[in-house]
Order: sequence, then C-alpha cells, then structure tokens
Amino acid sequence: MEKSRTQEQQGVQMNWAKNLTYSASQLERPRTVAELSEIVAASDRVKALGSRHSFSSVADTTGTLIELSAMPRIFELDAEAHTVTIDASTRYGDLAAALQARGWALPNMASLPHITVAGTVATGTHGSGDRNPPLASSVRSLDMVLADGSLRTFTRGAADFDGAVVSLGALGVVTQLTLDVIPSFQLRQDVYAGVGWDGVLAEFDELTASAYSVSLFTRWTGEDFGLVWMKSTAEPPAQVLGVSALTQDIGLAEGPAEYATDQCGKWGSWDQRLPHFRLDFTPSNGEELQSEYLLPREHAVEGLRRMRALAAEIEPLLLISEIRTMAADEQWMSGAFDRDTVGFHFTWRQRPAEVSEVLLKIEEELLPLEARPHWGKRFVTTEIVGLYPRADDFLELAARLDPAGTFRNDFLERMLFSRAAEKKE
Repeated sequence: MEKSRTQEQQGVQMNWAKNLTYSASQLERPRTVAELSEIVAASDRVKALGSRHSFSSVADTTGTLIELSAMPRIFELDAEAHTVTIDASTRYGDLAAALQARGWALPNMASLPHITVAGTVATGTHGSGDRNPPLASSVRSLDMVLADGSLRTFTRGAADFDGAVVSLGALGVVTQLTLDVIPSFQLRQDVYAGVGWDGVLAEFDELTASAYSVSLFTRWTGEDFGLVWMKSTAEPPAQVLGVSALTQDIGLAEGPAEYATDQCGKWGSWDQRLPHFRLDFTPSNGEELQSEYLLPREHAVEGLRRMRALAAEIEPLLLISEIRTMAADEQWMSGAFDRDTVGFHFTWRQRPAEVSEVLLKIEEELLPLEARPHWGKRFVTTEIVGLYPRADDFLELAARLDPAGTFRNDFLERMLFSRAAEKKE
C-alpha cells in the first residue's frame, strides 16, 4: 500500500516560478507526525517543500521531497503568553486573517502573503521597517523531525535555538512553530511617485525612518528614482522629497492595481496593509526570477550608487527593484545577523542566462560591501561561508543533528559544507 501511495504522487515537480525542476525521485505527503518520522528515518536524502517560492535550489533533493499539506492543521492562540502555535504548512495570509479575527497581529509580514511560515523562516525572509527584524525573529519555539526520525523542540534562549530557526532545511523537517503576537493595529499605505535620486541619496535614513514600514521602488535609470511606498501607523508626511502622495492605487511588477493591497491613505487592519499583495490574487503569473542582496545598513547609499552605475545593464532585464530596511537579528544564518540591514531586491524577467550574467556584475559591486545573498533567490557566488560569523557553529550543529547528511543537497554542499571543508584545508 505504501508503494502504491508513493507512486501516485510521482511526477514532474517544479517551483512556483517554473525556473527549477526538482530532482527528487519521489514526493511524499505524510498525514501525521509519526508517518513523517517514519519517512525521514527511512530516507537517505530528504527535503521539505513549503510554498515552492524559492528561486534557488535550496529545497531540492535527489531523494524524497516532503509536502506537509496533508498534516493536521494547528492554530492555538495563547492570549496570556502572547503566542500562536501553527502547523508548518500554514501560509502567512491565512495565519494573519485568523489572528486579526481574534484581535491579534504579527509585527511584520513579507510582501507576499501566499508563502508558508516555515519556509519563510527557514530561508531568512523579511518584511520591512527600520525597527522590524526579519520574520524569523518572531519564532519563540519550533518542533523538528530529525534525521533519525526523532522529534525535537527548539526554544528561544536554549542552546542551538538561534542556529535552528533559519535552518535552510539542513537540520530536519519543521512540524510546528510558536510565534510571538501583538495586539491588532491599523495601518495606511501612501505612495509617492517621482522622487529624485539626489533626495533619496541625501535623505535615505530619514526616508526609511518616516513610517512603520517603507519600501523604495526603482528601475535605476533616469533622474527620477521611482516610488516611496509608506505603511504608516500615524498620518504620513504631506510630501516626500517635494512630491505629494498618489491619489490612485497602482500595481507592481507590471501587475494590475487589483492585485495590490489598498493604498491612497485608506486605513485598514495590519493584515490587509503589511503585505504588498492580496492573498486572494496571484501577484504574477510566475514568469519571473528574483534576486536579493542584504547589505549592512551603513553601506546602503554606496550600494545605491553602484547599482545606479549599472542601470544600463540591469534595466532591460528588470521588472522592478525594491529597497527595504530591517533591524538586526540573532539567527546565525540570517542575512541580518548581528547588523542593521538594507535589502536590494531585483525582480527579473525570466531570462535566466542573461540574468546570471548581470548578477556577476552586481555581485562584483555588492559583495565587497559585505552583501549576503538571500538563500531563496537567484545568485551566482559560492563564497558564502565567510559572510556569516556563526557559519562554523551552524555547520557543527548540522553535523551533530544530521551526521549522515540526510538533509544536505547539492546547493548546501556548494554553498556551505564543501566550502567550509576547503577553508579548513
């Protein structure tokens, strides 16, 4: 019966953008933690899939892929402890709606509400805001099935916790997470179009500090920088760099305005304003690639200047670029580990070879500024280990929890394990 069930789940498996075909020989959808443990313990190589929104091969494997959507759903709100416990296949948008209905909130969200909490956390994904750390910082504890099939709980403050949250899928399969929550709050969005480059470069810190969450959108060319997109808990400025807010909603990445959350100063609950896109719309048709580089905050303006100098090569391949800031966090393999950070995000047309060529040039400029590539996006460099001060601790943790390398794959070998071995030789 087990063989028949597995065979029914075979077939070509691809990621959301369809730029990656997974290498797995089989796909499993366990229905219980016990069944998941049995599958993991019996597998030579295994990886878990979330919403398949990674553009890199971080979740690929030549062995068994696991989807957790058939597992029991969990939503346990503890108002006294200010926490919520959820299953690993929960999407941010669904969690946000359930919390808002009960008067609670998450402090931050990514631009897409369609992605799973577990996958988002494991790859170090973030939202925006000078005082808002990446999303993994809200994790208070998580349960993980290890390579031998055992279940382990990692709790904030305990040994190994800061290495286990942004895990890259290298330690085990997460089954549930407990997150911090805060009382619900209201936000409005205002978009300022046509701000100039000179103003953005001169007043970058003031711009990003002017609202709860601020995104800057650009195509890098011309004298106009592009858009300042503010998510505010109070009345925003009447003008930004001499520009008044738009009075009509806009779309992003060539998508219609209907896909985006309400703008033009309309107040709404946090779950309807923190994401850029609505949960009930697909933000694009998937015909795109994404890259992102996370720089120390002090290098933000220099990074902007360097990318502007590459505008003629970047712009023809670009749908949109977004600049966001985030506070430092404590997760060892997070792009914001131990430093306030600015993210340079690129949404590309799906022209992989040409994108790879321009990424080489981008990395020539940004890596010397201590940029860390986002684990779930497209990048070229394999010189990763030295970018993370606690990388050796993470590798030791992976060796201790997974000595046979059950959760390793080609991506992790190239980026971390083999590079670390070379470094020691």
